[in-house]
Amino acid sequence: MKYFNLPTQISKFDDFKGFAKEFSIGENDLVLTHQFLYDPFMKALNLESDFLMQEQFGAGEPSDEMVDKIHEAIRAKHYNRVIAVGGGTVIDIAKLLIFKDVTNTLDMFEGNIKLIKDKELIIVPTTCGTGSEVTNLSIVEVKSKHTKMGLAMNELYANHAVLIPELLKGLPYNFFIFSAIDALIHAVESYVSPKANEFTQMISMRAMESLMKGFLKIVENGPDYRQELLEDFILASNLAGIAFGNAGVGAVHALSYPLGAAYHVPHGEANYQFFTEVFKVYNRLNPNGKIEPLNAALASLMGVEKEAVYDEIEKVLGNLLSKKPLKEYGMKASEIQEFTTSVVEKQQRLLANNYMPLSEEEILNIYKRLF
Repeated sequence: MKYFNLPTQISKFDDFKGFAKEFSIGENDLVLTHQFLYDPFMKALNLESDFLMQEQFGAGEPSDEMVDKIHEAIRAKHYNRVIAVGGGTVIDIAKLLIFKDVTNTLDMFEGNIKLIKDKELIIVPTTCGTGSEVTNLSIVEVKSKHTKMGLAMNELYANHAVLIPELLKGLPYNFFIFSAIDALIHAVESYVSPKANEFTQMISMRAMESLMKGFLKIVENGPDYRQELLEDFILASNLAGIAFGNAGVGAVHALSYPLGAAYHVPHGEANYQFFTEVFKVYNRLNPNGKIEPLNAALASLMGVEKEAVYDEIEKVLGNLLSKKPLKEYGMKASEIQEFTTSVVEKQQRLLANNYMPLSEEEILNIYKRLF
């Protein structure tokens, strides 16, 4: 049985210039990024690599249509390395650019073509949430099917993950917090996963401790205090990614996918809506398994009784960003059953990682309570 895997080499630099010099970025490198990152951090370096701005190919969460457009744009040139500098959208797309002679993204996800990796992958995250720089997973919205699909294979592991805290400086407060909450969810869900073990739980715990301490400091000192915590948060996000890359995430992510796909809710924000409600259900079903030491650790961090831990987490996170009823995103009452059916039929890959099995009725009732 596989116990732990981390094929990605992790590096850290004070600035992008140091990274570019150490990795000799130049000809035959493709850098996928954003204009708002290129201008302050890369433009003055006059690198000879090719740069593509993700926003030129579509806005929002990654989709198969975006990836198809980028494949078409780069088809005429061969690259030795793909370098992703960005958040979850850039990273998920970049992971799909490393294969030879791909013409259709849906074919990749449905297994209709053989995927042969012919480019090295370097990932530089610019948020503190996805952890995708150390996972073998890419998720895109498949427009024709009105859902998100995931591709998981070892070829999607980056050869190098590079942490540069300065790249988080310009991240707007809302995006920073939603991405950090996403990292917390990665750490917490992976801690109680059936696939968790001593290695992954140790890493999960270290990540959630750092994130919760950071959240409490921001609540105490105000939004701008996050700038003092950039290194802590990007490292915690990376650790959470390592944990969930090995142990997986479950129902929080599974329930968030229909909301994200139907109403284009960013991934971290969508996960936030379901986090504590799912764990309250877990805790009710079985308070004495892997969730018990998790509850004790989180309660100790916040100085509360463990019986109140998820109510207290809601208060802390609510002081950072308020959580909205699902109907405020446009969700209709008639979609409660539709979303439930979608989760049960299409997200078994994630539901297999649940701390406790959730029945269709329990999933339906979570949507009802949050509606």
